[in-house]
Amino acid sequence: MLAIFAGFIAPFGGFFASGVKRAFKIKDFGDSIPGHGGITDRMDCQILMGMFTCVWIHTNILGHDSSIQQILSQISLLSYSDQLALMHQLKASLE
Repeated sequence: MLAIFAGFIAPFGGFFASGVKRAFKIKDFGDSIPGHGGITDRMDCQILMGMFTCVWIHTNILGHDSSIQQILSQISLLSYSDQLALMHQLKASLE
């Protein structure tokens, strides 16, 4: 997911940064590297990618607090044979 985003969406960070610069009528974001537009101009895609990665991690990896009730409600949606297979796998893993 991150690779797909990096390949197709992150380059638009440059367009976004250019739009911000034009809106504020500034040439570049800094003078860190003379003649090169500053560090921020070099890293606008990485900044966008970092924000996306942070949001993705917090929603898809850290955001899954499942309670026992939620798990049981998901198990109740399984067919009877799948519930039996799950019970046997749990029993085998607990032994």
